[in-house]
Amino acid sequence: MIQRKEYLEKLIAWKDERVIKVITGIRRCGKSTLLTLYQNYLLESGISKEQIISINFEDLEYEDLQNYKSLYNYLISKIDAEKKYYIFLDEIQRVEDFEKAVDSLYIKDNVDIYITGSNAYLLSGELSTLLSGRYVEISMLPFSFSEYCELRTDKDRDLLFADYIKDGSFPYVALLGDNDEKREMYIEGIYNTIILKDIEDRQKRREPDVNKRKVTDLALLKNIARFLANSIGNPISIKSITDYITSSGRKTSQSTVGDYIEALEEAFIFYPVERYDINGKQLLKMNQKIYIVDLAIRRYLVQRSNYDLGFSLENVIFLELLRRGYKVNIGKLGTTEVDFVAKKDNRLVYFQVSASLADESTFKREITPLKNINDNYPKIILTLDRFSLGDYEGIEVMNAVDWLLKN
Repeated sequence: MIQRKEYLEKLIAWKDERVIKVITGIRRCGKSTLLTLYQNYLLESGISKEQIISINFEDLEYEDLQNYKSLYNYLISKIDAEKKYYIFLDEIQRVEDFEKAVDSLYIKDNVDIYITGSNAYLLSGELSTLLSGRYVEISMLPFSFSEYCELRTDKDRDLLFADYIKDGSFPYVALLGDNDEKREMYIEGIYNTIILKDIEDRQKRREPDVNKRKVTDLALLKNIARFLANSIGNPISIKSITDYITSSGRKTSQSTVGDYIEALEEAFIFYPVERYDINGKQLLKMNQKIYIVDLAIRRYLVQRSNYDLGFSLENVIFLELLRRGYKVNIGKLGTTEVDFVAKKDNRLVYFQVSASLADESTFKREITPLKNINDNYPKIILTLDRFSLGDYEGIEVMNAVDWLLKN
């Protein structure tokens, strides 16, 4: 079992703090495994089994607890006022009005609460209002390439990266080896479950809102998902998506498309990225880009003929920057663009990403925007080739695979 060290360390750091720990992420990214790892840590630290209460709401054994009153009464019956308890509630969004039970547990001094959910709407409704300032979110992603290499040691790391790009990063996929049929069936199952179950759960929890349309047209939702998957790394707008849908013979509105995109983002399938004016030091609202949580889902949605290595590499780097704790934007510098402006601890790092720099014109195109940035923050170009590596007037060209494996 891969230890998911960075996420485990975050949970350990928040142990016994007076906040609810909320772990969010796409279905099957490893949230339940993380809870198991953390519970093992607690046991090794001297916490007894009786002090750990764990419920997975996808298990039929706990179906009767999918109501906040039943859940609260069950948990209270397990708690002794003289002991400290660690409560784990996995896929909590399946419990009706769960925030009421969580809030009542939170006010007890001898309870440390950990919850997981597969939809970001979990934190945008009553929970965020009721528990404002009383929870911390830990956003989880599928395997990093470094974690993938921990599990698979059967090939050279460059060959493993080719598999990682092709097969995706879901933990269980890495265990399937070279069985393409099983892998594709598994990815299809994840995607369809997200579309049917997680977005349905979101619908149940969303309060009536005249300005928000419920996602009822699954054909339209899947059509929009395919468009987004095919547009990874390219500027998009709600208008451009609406025009595409309309041109294919389907009438829809920009507001409907916007609501459906929001549903896909809240299910952690897609991640929007805003553009940032490097000279003006401000965010730009127009023509954001979007990235996908896993490249195997992209391959499932997009025909192979439309698959692009450069955008796939860019997608991998974007997700890795998120894992490393950066806030990421697309950089605009005059008429040129910097792939990523990554910010952490009030410091910036600029990244360009290119599958190959072998062509001189490509090298010039990638390095020129970085040369035109007038500050002293690090500037890095990541590439899959190993022929152009080095320092060019303070701009470091690194192999992307090596960078992904660095701490």
